[in-house]
Amino acid sequence: MLNSAIKMNNYTFPILKQLADGKFHSGEALATHFGVTRATIWNAVQHAQSLGVEVFSVRGRGYKLPQAIDFLDETEVIKAIGEQRVWFKLEIMDEVPSTNTHLMQQAAKGAAHVTCIAAHVQSKGRGRRGRTWISHLGASLTFSLLWRFQCGAAALSGLSLAVGVALIRALNSLGVSNAQLKWPNDVLVSDGNGSYKKLAGILIDLQGDMDGPSSAVIGVGVNLNLPENVLKSIDQPAIDLACVTANAGIAPIEQSKLLGILLKNLAEVLSDFEQNGFLGVRDEWLRYHAYQDKPVRMLLPNGTDVQGVVKNVADDGILLVETALGLQRFSAGEISLKGLNFGQPN
Repeated sequence: MLNSAIKMNNYTFPILKQLADGKFHSGEALATHFGVTRATIWNAVQHAQSLGVEVFSVRGRGYKLPQAIDFLDETEVIKAIGEQRVWFKLEIMDEVPSTNTHLMQQAAKGAAHVTCIAAHVQSKGRGRRGRTWISHLGASLTFSLLWRFQCGAAALSGLSLAVGVALIRALNSLGVSNAQLKWPNDVLVSDGNGSYKKLAGILIDLQGDMDGPSSAVIGVGVNLNLPENVLKSIDQPAIDLACVTANAGIAPIEQSKLLGILLKNLAEVLSDFEQNGFLGVRDEWLRYHAYQDKPVRMLLPNGTDVQGVVKNVADDGILLVETALGLQRFSAGEISLKGLNFGQPN
């Protein structure tokens, strides 16, 4: 029974790739193509649906995805990285609970510097503050990058902010010019009326000694083309790249090209970070910060909050906020605009 289930699961993503054109494919044609029974095709489709992949099944017509799916292609990703491709060890996985958790396990076993794991489906992804980041097929780009540092983890303050700069540079190079950053690790898009929606997020897990060699597993999730029901399930305003590019009048961006360009810019920024720390991109980060000089609530890890006005960010990535108690430094927490009850101080 177990061997049968494994065999069924092995056919799930090859079948989905056959359905990637968004057209109907009969169960008979799929069975012939893979040399299996129609029951095997049906079981594999059921497994896909258990992963959250919607598959239409119509008697007499066969199986169909709701829309065409842009699968990651390793050759195209490497091509988009360009000259720096020699650095990368890239693995594209069909399904994984969490790219960060998987790569952290691989890092502990000696995975190479600049290893990247990308997944078509992520079922138990992690976000900040206990949130989940579920990556549905074709809806999100989810990947993690291992970067090994000679310095200790104590010297990596501001790393998530530097990663944010790399993401903005990549998006700008692809024609997305209205993306901004939210301290410490979100990419936002403005609606033009002072409100923002989340396009991408960053989660960093550190390993190693505080003073000796260390490594960072840098997880990135980008909303690509979110179904309406997924958008409604997110606990904060969100937007996807398909909507952003359509609103900007630019051509859709293939996710293989997107991943390659993101990795190219990450390599450039992280190489600079090794030499100069966050200070090397601090001024650039400030230009992208959506809430610079704006009133905010700082939601703190202990459940309390502090209101103030964002004034600056220190050379180590610490956020500086002018509050009723004076200028305060925040190394952890989250910016929120909900429940503000004061105007901006003079």
